[in-house]
Amino acid sequence: MSSSSRFTGLKSIFKRELKGYFSTPLGYIFIVIFLVASGWLTVSRDFGRFLELRQAGLDPFFTYVPWLFVVLVPAVAMRLWAEERKTGTVELLFTLPVTLEASYLGKFLAGWSFLGFSLLLTWPLIWQVARLGEPDWGVLFTGYLGCFLLAGVYLAIGMLFSAITKNQVVAFILGTTVTVLFLLVGLPQSLEFVGNYLGGYAEQVLLALSVTDHFETLTRGLMELGSIFFFLAFTAGWLICGMLALDRVKAS
Repeated sequence: MSSSSRFTGLKSIFKRELKGYFSTPLGYIFIVIFLVASGWLTVSRDFGRFLELRQAGLDPFFTYVPWLFVVLVPAVAMRLWAEERKTGTVELLFTLPVTLEASYLGKFLAGWSFLGFSLLLTWPLIWQVARLGEPDWGVLFTGYLGCFLLAGVYLAIGMLFSAITKNQVVAFILGTTVTVLFLLVGLPQSLEFVGNYLGGYAEQVLLALSVTDHFETLTRGLMELGSIFFFLAFTAGWLICGMLALDRVKAS
């Protein structure tokens, strides 16, 4: 099968799925929850203290977005395949002239675009930062790029579990658990614990595989190709695993 025919139907799947986010209240509910939660965590006196610090930067926002994503992104991913399998429409989808790769990537790209659109709606924070002074626009750009890439990784992880179960709640719990684990392994406490018990080499390996470390690199304004490649490769790896899992479902 040629590379072009392998992705037959991707565009139609992408359009259908993206439209689906805005044709039901669920998409709007997600956007509202994300905007309210991220805004509150950023400006709250107990958390981000953005208004009190009055700094021309979005460090508080970038600090809490990964923790919001471990809940909200699996919530977006859980229905992508679990709902199709539960209702039986996945069998109908497999009979259409659409390849499995096109279906899987179409759903992923639609979900990733929806998450990117949600991030863009936080523009009032950028406007407020510009009012406070002269922000480092490079840091803001790489920070938002890091958020977008992190959302892609979490979405790919959530889609894998959505593909292997018919229960959306189970898919959500598994997706949330794994994303939390990947976030925790990059914390200084986790790295110190591994270094003390397994040695410095194990600590360096864990650091290299940490989404937290690569995310913080981008939020500091460092446009390192290694970090960008890590996110893209990590996302691709989870997508491939998801497609292989769904292929087994198709064959059974």
